[in-house]
Formats: sequence, structure tokens, C-alpha cells
Amino acid sequence: MDKVAIVILNWNGSGMLSKYLPSVVEYSRMDASIWVADNASTDDSLDLLKTQFPMVRTLVFDHNYGFAEGYNRALKQIKALYYVLLNSDVEVSHHWLTSLIEYMDVHPDVAACQPKLLSEQDKDSFEYAGACGGFIDKYGYPFCRGRIFSTVENDNGQYDYTMNIFWASGACLMVRADDYWRVDGLDGRFFAHNEEIDLCWRFHELGLKVVCIPESEVYHVGGGTLPKENPKKTFLNFRNNLTMLYKNLPDDELRGVMRMRCFLDYVAAFATLIFQHNFGNFKAIFQARMAYRKWRKDFDGDRARIESFRVKKPIAERKNFSIVWQYYFRRRKIFDQLKDD
Repeated sequence: MDKVAIVILNWNGSGMLSKYLPSVVEYSRMDASIWVADNASTDDSLDLLKTQFPMVRTLVFDHNYGFAEGYNRALKQIKALYYVLLNSDVEVSHHWLTSLIEYMDVHPDVAACQPKLLSEQDKDSFEYAGACGGFIDKYGYPFCRGRIFSTVENDNGQYDYTMNIFWASGACLMVRADDYWRVDGLDGRFFAHNEEIDLCWRFHELGLKVVCIPESEVYHVGGGTLPKENPKKTFLNFRNNLTMLYKNLPDDELRGVMRMRCFLDYVAAFATLIFQHNFGNFKAIFQARMAYRKWRKDFDGDRARIESFRVKKPIAERKNFSIVWQYYFRRRKIFDQLKDD
């Protein structure tokens, strides 16, 4: 069994693999195996791997299972103490893996961690999707240390300390294999988006921790599969986020939070239409809410299982405020300005 398995999920990403996989091969440790799990690509990804990266192990699927189920199917076939879920559009740096491994080795209560994620296009700036560790507000909206909504900070070393976080980015996520399967892995029904937040929430419900370790740095392109403003991405984000809340919220919070989310989602939809003139995203938010209502009952069993192992204490990294209020009304646009009031 390998100590670490670095697993890259690929779908028609030949260009990304040829550009960024060399850094993974060069800068990863001898005790780490490198895998590419291919989601039925129709480009030349497999030929590229065979001819240019013979040292990389491959798994080939006959169907595009998406991010969540694709990783579940891949990881079931890989034996390792730790998995690293790594996007194909990530460039890694010297010793990126060592800090993550050493921390996990001496902190058995940590189920998952991430490095500092910087932008590949501007390496002095945090990357949108994960920055320096993720949090969610009372109503399920995610934000990061280094990125809140559209405000992305420059990296001036202000977050160069290890910190407990609510969620680690799926762009580069190290997870303890035993803990991954204790909570049944990623939810394959999500297909893509919010699945890593949902996974980390379940870790917290077991009393485990999730951590950002900024001593390790990687550089992420982001939006390689779907651009940020793509209506399909908007649909998946809203549908999956609502589903995540339904699965994980305690009974005494569920009704109030979901009522407020209904109001906030409709505000977001009309703001998208009025200020951005984006009818596609406006429509996608309504479709997401309809899809959530249609399949909500399919997750009743998940709610029951999570309730059965829930640690009966608040999760400190789930913030007890509205990030919408903080950002748009209190004008607190960077992480260090946020406060309960």
C-alpha cells in the first residue's frame, strides 16, 4: 500500500495534463504514487499519458461520472493511507506534499487538509475556488480566507498560519483514506460542485478537523471545466448547496435556515438578471430550486444517518452570521474584517 496516492480526475483535459502534470511528477515524493482517472475522455488524453507519462498509473472509465462519483470509483480501486484529490489544472511547487503529510501524520484528529491555493495566472493573488481555506455562513454560503464573493485578495503573507477551516478545496484536497470511507466519500449524486464542502461537513459531525496548511503552496487555473458564470455551474452550485444544507443541518435549524435561503436565492436570481443581464443564470437558480425540491426526499436517509453520529456541539468554523449581510451591507469584503454583530 502506498503512503500517498495523488489522484487526478480527467475529462478531455489533454492540454491541462501536458502543461501541469510535469510539475506533479517532478515535485512529488518517492512514497507517493500518481494516478489519472479518466472520465471517458474523447480527446488524446490517454495517448498523451501512455507516451509522455508512462510512470503515471491510469484508470479508465467508460462514462463521465462527474467529479464526485468519478473520484469515488477511482479511490475504491486505490490503496493508500492518504489520498490527494488534485485538479488537472494545478501546478505544484517544491515540497508541496511534505508539509501536508507531516501535519497529517502527527494530527490523527485531522481528516483533511489543503495547501494555500494561489492563482496560476497571478501568483501573488489567491485563487478563487479555495484560497487559504474555506468556511460557510449560517445560511450555507461558502467563502474563503482570501476570497469573499468576487473580492479576491493579494497574498501578502497575511494568512500564513495553519488554521482550522470548515472545508478544504477539491482542487487540492488531502484526505485520510479511513476517514473518507467512514463518511461514505463524496456524494456522487452531486456530480460536481459543493461535494467537498458536504464531505467536510460530515467530517466535522464526527468531531474531526479540517485544516489549511499554507506552508504548502500550489497554483490553480480554475474554471477549467466550466467558467464561473456558466448557467450549468450556477445550477449545480445552488442545487447542491441546498441539498447539502438539507442533509447536514440539525433539526432545530433546518426550517429557519431554509426559509431564509429561499428569500436570499430569489434576491440573488433577480440581482443577476437586473445588474448582470444574465438570463441564463437567473433561470438556472429557479431550476436549481425546483430540482432540489424534486429530489429532497431522496436524502432523508442521509439526514437520519448524519443525525445518528452527529457530535452535539456547534462547529466553530461554520460562522453564525450572514456573509451576504457582512459583505454587501457592512462592507466587510476581506476575511480579517468579518465579525459577529
